[in-house]
This record gives sequence, structure tokens and C-alpha cells, in this order.
Amino acid sequence: MHQPNILILMVDQLSGTLFPDGPADWLHAPNLKALAARSTRFANSYTASPLCAPGRASFMSGLLPSRTKVYDNAAEFASDIPTYAHHLRRAGYQTCMSGKMHFVGPDQMHGLEERLTTDIYPVDFGWTPDYRKPGERIDWWYHNMGSVTGAGVAEISNQMEYDDEVAYHATRKVYDLARGQDARPWCLTVSFTHPHDPYVARRKYWDLYEDCDHLLPEVPAMDFEDHDPHAQRIFEANDWRSFDISDEDIRRSRRAYFANVSYLDDKIGEILEAMETTQQEAVILFVSDHGDMLGERGLWFKMCFYEGSARVPLMISAPGMAPGLIDTPVSTIDVTPTLCDLAGVSMAEVSPWVEGESLVPLGQDGKRTAPVAMEYAAEASYAPMVCLRAGRWKYTRCNLDPEQLFDLEADPQELSNLAGDPAQAAVLQDFRAQADARWDLDRFDADVRESQARRWVVYEALRNGEYYPWDYQPLQKASERYMRNHMDLNEVEDRQRFPKGE
Repeated sequence: MHQPNILILMVDQLSGTLFPDGPADWLHAPNLKALAARSTRFANSYTASPLCAPGRASFMSGLLPSRTKVYDNAAEFASDIPTYAHHLRRAGYQTCMSGKMHFVGPDQMHGLEERLTTDIYPVDFGWTPDYRKPGERIDWWYHNMGSVTGAGVAEISNQMEYDDEVAYHATRKVYDLARGQDARPWCLTVSFTHPHDPYVARRKYWDLYEDCDHLLPEVPAMDFEDHDPHAQRIFEANDWRSFDISDEDIRRSRRAYFANVSYLDDKIGEILEAMETTQQEAVILFVSDHGDMLGERGLWFKMCFYEGSARVPLMISAPGMAPGLIDTPVSTIDVTPTLCDLAGVSMAEVSPWVEGESLVPLGQDGKRTAPVAMEYAAEASYAPMVCLRAGRWKYTRCNLDPEQLFDLEADPQELSNLAGDPAQAAVLQDFRAQADARWDLDRFDADVRESQARRWVVYEALRNGEYYPWDYQPLQKASERYMRNHMDLNEVEDRQRFPKGE
């Protein structure tokens, strides 16, 4: 079987509610709209866990957090868990990444042969939550509402500096791949940190949304007492009482967020232009790790199963998958089996344990009935939370909270919890049975607590005395770049040119 090149374009905290069928019409995103037109588009795609590191480990492995043990943003991703990079590399691919994946632990490669940048977030155990101390805020790394009150314009920021670098290295790598000095097929993952807060954007993109009709959420902020218990925990974790959020703060935050979607569109356009001008073909997959509530019902960021937080864009442009819209609920844990399917790579040795399934059949008019599962056991939770999405329904459960059951067709804003509605007793009972079969929440809770306690001991020990960081250090072999005296100048110039001269 021909092994196609694969280009994965990943963004951070981009809500799937803005991608009902590719980018919403009012978003200024011409490159993503062009990609959408030739892609299978999944309108109801969900993260495995609405937080960065857990969602990304699941995306790469096809396993939920209860299996990867990546429960939060400071949990180690074990080096013996195969990722799509392992599967493809084993089958002869060169695997490379430019950008973020939030690996925690000493293994910063996870099957990648090459990384072009360092990561943007810490890779040690310092961001470990602690279920032994419910309600404790860890000020130096917990989200707070300063991202909202501080929204606005800047020409450079920590995150812009990072994504500028990610795009530069990715584009350079595309040109390098075109030179053909490595005959293997390739898989290039390009992973940006925008439009993740802080909500700060460059003026040229900010100005695109001056007259935008979507600068206020559809569901205004609710009184604290009207939120479900987990949403109340998120408010407390975000230190909401220390901030007074105005409508103008909300408008500026959402405007900057939309502006950063356009910023990303430009960056992605640079990469796609390099692909086009070098006449390289590849399967292209576009995805986010989780979403952002963007002020809906007063909630911001992620950390919950509501649509804004849990639903993500997912588009695949691939031979054998028809362009068009798929409504069937799917998950980011389906990505690894899908990539292996498209590349003709067997996952047979681990497939009995992989929880995701290939999306290729859905792009060929296939059917799927299995529910989408999600888990959350990180900051703002005091016990693990789980969720099932099937058909029109979404069901959530936590040992600490009342169950939730939403009919997303009749109630897309998830304002009416039907768990207590006698008319839906049979639906509720079916979801309870499925959840009972899938999860032992008491065991899940014990596993999370053990992991947290261990990591706090290790982190505090390693910070005592001399510290050896796990951060990925991208090394550049300067003596093998450009022209050096152990090289033939004519050969260098010819080898590095694309297309070749006459």
C-alpha cells in the first residue's frame, strides 16, 4: 500500500462550536475554509479530556486518561504507551513535530524522531492538583480571570513569540522535506498554542472583528447559585470573586480570541503555501485539544463537559474520505487509529486495548453507534468526572454531583437537565448501565489520589538541591548547516535547492 505523507495541524483551546461545518461563515479564516472544502468535517467531535496534557496524551495514544494515567497537566505520559508517532515510525515513516504537545516526564519524544522547538509549558510535576486539599487554589499556575480583564491588543507576547517560531520551523521543514534527501514518507505535526488565553491579539487581526456580531455569548452569565456544582468549583478555581467582569471585558476577550483564529489561519496558510509551491501531497488533519467556554453562562476556558469546552474542530483531507459533513459523535482518541488506517499501518498488537476507532469508514458513508466517552480528573475537580455522548444525548456522572442528561438537539445550550425527568427514565437508565460497565469511579478516584501523592513527593524532592530539567532542548547542528569546509560548495547549493536547476 502507498504510504501517504501526513500533516497534522493542531491548535489549542479552539471550540468546536465555532466549526459547525468548517469555520463559521463570519470568521476570517480563508485558509481553513479552503481546507474544510476538501475535508471530511466532523461537527460533533469531542476531546477525551477538556484539559491540555490529558487531552493530548489521549489524542496521541487512542486511550482515555484513566488508561494513560495522564490525569492532569502534571501527570507523566509513560514512554511505553505507543503513540501515532511510534506506529508510523515503526512502519518506516520519519516523524517530526514543531510546537506544543505538553509531554510531562523525562520522555519528551514519544515516538518522534525530531522536535524542532521546545514546549511552551512545564514538563515536570509542579502543576499537580491535590484531591487531599479540596478548594485550595494554587495561585502561581491556576487560571484566573485576569485573562479576561486584561484582554486587548499587543504586537508580541509569550504565546505569539512561540507560535511565530512554530510556524517558521514548520515551514522550513516542509521545504526541507521537498528536497527529497530522505526517501521515507513523513508525518509532520505542527502544534500551535493559540487561540488559548490570554486573550491578546495583534492589531491587524483585532481590527478584522470591530463590527463582529458575536462579541457577547448566547447565554449570559448566571448567578453563582444557578450553576451546577462542578461549574461552581471552576468559578472558585478561577478566583472569580477577585474580579469584576464587565460586558466590555467579555467583548474584548472574545474579539481577541476570534482575532487569534485569524492569526492561526495566516500561520497555517504559510505552511499550506509551502506544501503547494513544493508540490507535495499529504493527508491533512486539523484538530484542537479542547475548547473554550468564552463566557457562555459566565464560564471561561475549559475543564468541563459543556459543548464550548469539550467539543473541538476535526477535519481530515484524505484520499478515500469524501469531503462533507459528518454529524456522528466522534472523539480525538479516534485520530491515532485513523492515521494508521490511512497509512496502512497495523495496530494489531495493541488494538485490543486501544479505545479509539478509525474514522475512515465514516468518510465512506459508514455508520457508527458506539458512544463517545470523556473523562476529567484535574484542577477544579475533587473527584473524577465522566461523560458519554451518543446520538442526541449527553450524560455526565461524578460521585460528588447530581447526574446530568442533556438533549442536545432540543437544548443545544444545555440549560435543561433531564436526569430527573420521568419521561427520560429509560434513556437515563441506559446511560447508567453503560457508565457502570465502563467505569469504577471509586477505583478511578483512588488511582488519581495515589498518582497525585506520589508526584508531590517526587517534585518536592527533585526541587531540593541541584535541579536537572526535563524540558526539551532543541539542538541545532550548526556545523552541518549552510556551507562549511568539509563540504563541496557545488554539492551543497544543488542539494539544498528545490526545484533543482537545469
